[in-house]
Amino acid sequence: MALHFERREFDRRVERARARLKRDGLAGLLVFGPESHYYLTGYDTTGYVFFQCLVLTADEQPITLLTRRPDLEQARRTSTIEDVRLWYDSDGKDPTEELVPILEEKGLAGERVGVELDGFGLSARNYARLSARFGGWCELLDGSQVVRDLRVVKSEAELAYVRRAAALADDALEAMLTAARPGAFEGDIAAAGSATIFAGGGDPPASGPVLGSGDRALLVRGSTGARHLDAVDQLTVEFAATFRRYNVCLMRTAAIGESPDRHRFMFEVAREALAEMTAAARPGRPLGDIDRAHREVFDRNGFSGARMAACGYSLGATYRPSWMDVPPMLYLGNATPTEPGMVLFLHSILIDADAGLAMSIGYTIATTDGEPEVLSRLPIDYLLCP
Repeated sequence: MALHFERREFDRRVERARARLKRDGLAGLLVFGPESHYYLTGYDTTGYVFFQCLVLTADEQPITLLTRRPDLEQARRTSTIEDVRLWYDSDGKDPTEELVPILEEKGLAGERVGVELDGFGLSARNYARLSARFGGWCELLDGSQVVRDLRVVKSEAELAYVRRAAALADDALEAMLTAARPGAFEGDIAAAGSATIFAGGGDPPASGPVLGSGDRALLVRGSTGARHLDAVDQLTVEFAATFRRYNVCLMRTAAIGESPDRHRFMFEVAREALAEMTAAARPGRPLGDIDRAHREVFDRNGFSGARMAACGYSLGATYRPSWMDVPPMLYLGNATPTEPGMVLFLHSILIDADAGLAMSIGYTIATTDGEPEVLSRLPIDYLLCP
């Protein structure tokens, strides 16, 4: 069995999830998020693109997984799950039909049952099927936060994987910057980073990388169409290095060939903002204070129209299509208190569309009892690739 944590860590997680169900007055939870499957049991698969449901009860009944035949051995060999049920594809098949005997066995008829609605593991079509089948049989409620809230604060075992991912991210950024020069092909730059991560034992990232030069350096989402860098250019890279599914992000904009004065000024402001954001990530303070610090620096330097409306988000062990593990997001007014053990990506982004210039700096931190731990070893210097 390929478990990436000790069995007692999974037992503690399940115990805490059951306590949360009891607190919320729920008899059970229908778990669809692959991140939740991985967190509670270690179950690790991309089979969530089809219907699969893990059934967790508030009492001590065994966890049951309903999935397809291709994921049977995946469940047996990567997780603590012992009760695996299968549904089989056929014309017009409604897999929620196979949930009926499972929920009956667990005594959930007439009970309040949570459903993970906020995630990529449950399509609108499958939720409609679920609601039609069980709407009058039990009371279905939104249980999206039951496991998600538990995942926000990481254990020491999780943080060990996070730090390994952080080391891979630093190595990958160095490899990409080495490959970045006038005339370089964006595909080769991205490949240099990916090869470094894979050679270091990392996993495919849950998204990205976001990499663009020229006008595409101003984008904060990935887009197709790799190009060769001009003699004078700019290059923005944002990516996650991933280890045991745990993501750590870095973001940088580099000048290619020459460095315009305004570009350097944007860098100085973005670096100051990132430093103030980091200083605001203290235990007990609301997460919204991080964005407040972000806004104050940019706004007093005349960049209120060039900054983003939020400045980061939580990271964890996630699956495609996103490395973001949200909520929480870092936006003004977010009252969620900062707690030790959170892993947060802080990004300081300036997009001066009129000047055609971008400057982005970002790194991942782990919050502590005091000053946060910056997980990158690399200095925050202005990057010029001649």
